Amino acid sequence: MHSTLTEHARCLYRDEYRPTPECDLDHQEHYFLEELTFADADSILAMLRELCPHVVDGHLPVWARNLSYRLVLLQRPEEPALMREAAENLWLHGPDWDDIAADLTRRADALEAG
Repeated sequence: MHSTLTEHARCLYRDEYRPTPECDLDHQEHYFLEELTFADADSILAMLRELCPHVVDGHLPVWARNLSYRLVLLQRPEEPALMREAAENLWLHGPDWDDIAADLTRRADALEAG
């Protein structure tokens, strides 16, 4: 078993910045999806920031990035900075999600205006 969500993602999808460690575990996407589904926000954010530090880079699939941000926002619904980060990701990998990105930005603005 992998010790972190980041390590699991790195083994499955590779890492643009670091070599992928030797690993003899069964790397099927549904195992990663299960781990991601129940991961805490800090683990998910650590994975995103380590494997995709500049938003437009990394080998993590867009669906995994979108789901990751969705799961983080469900756990931390009142954090404007995370809403903006998620919106930026959606805009860069859209345009299918532009309306969702705009809504996240509006919600972040409303929270900050308080």
